[in-house]
Amino acid sequence: MIELEGVPELIDPVMVAAFEGWNDAGDAASTAVAHLDREWKGEVFAALDAEDYYDFQVNRPTVWMDAGVRKITWPTTRLSVVRVGGDKPRDLVLVRGIEPSMRWRSFCNELLGFAHELGVELVVVLGALLGDTPHTRPVPISGTTSDADLARRMDLEETKYEGPTGIVGVLQEACTHAGVPAVSLWAAVPHYVSQPPNPKATLALLNRLEDLIDVRIPLGELPEDARAWQVGVDQLAAEDSEVAEYVQTLEEARDTAELPEASGEAIAREFERYLRRRDGSGPAGGHATADGGENQPYLRDNPGGRAKPPKPPKPSEEDDESSED
Repeated sequence: MIELEGVPELIDPVMVAAFEGWNDAGDAASTAVAHLDREWKGEVFAALDAEDYYDFQVNRPTVWMDAGVRKITWPTTRLSVVRVGGDKPRDLVLVRGIEPSMRWRSFCNELLGFAHELGVELVVVLGALLGDTPHTRPVPISGTTSDADLARRMDLEETKYEGPTGIVGVLQEACTHAGVPAVSLWAAVPHYVSQPPNPKATLALLNRLEDLIDVRIPLGELPEDARAWQVGVDQLAAEDSEVAEYVQTLEEARDTAELPEASGEAIAREFERYLRRRDGSGPAGGHATADGGENQPYLRDNPGGRAKPPKPPKPSEEDDESSED
């Protein structure tokens, strides 16, 4: 039995979760939840027992000094609560941790126990993956669910994915089997610049989350971090003609694929979002994004070990081939 002493009765609570590791390309998802926790000064009320779920040779504890006393921080998953004010206040239960090494079903059941005790009405799990997407275009965000009715009501895709999965996919399915509405939001991170942080991808995740749960997210200096990240990647890509050519090919493919939609529903959605933010009472300045870091973005080797991304075939040479999603 989970006992939550000291946690007040929550208002329309939504659980928002992200996990470092396989589901978190560019640290985009975990940074998004960290941003929410920091901006709304979340109060940690629970932490899962690290001994139950983590291999400490994979995720090692860290030692630090506190007033001359050595202490150890163990890798785990922590839960905090934040209250979002405004005309329609509501609470967020933030779950942030590392993808567990073992006992995934027990891990998900424990999180669902907290969700049940707190009266959570919706679980939103954030993730990020590497994809063939140019850094110069808006970050693609896919919202998926296993619930057909929820997909219709919230304008989401009903997931049809088959293949290897991580804790994001497992938790979403556990929610579905437990009768808890659950959504996954995925950001596509350019595979040729996968080094964290990726504030532009975090920005896109938080924008989509903002629309999904109808909560305005404070901004601070975050939009500038996303702009600075893109300028830095632009400069690095321009220094290598092969990479620049590859990015241009990705841009052309993306623009061609989105051309039919660009003049219709997509423009209408963006205009409605602009009006909501202009007329709303929340913080001004745009959408939220990840906080910046001192590390500069750089072009990473791709998973095949090549120093640079391969040149895709020209459309005229390979009309019938398409890249994997």
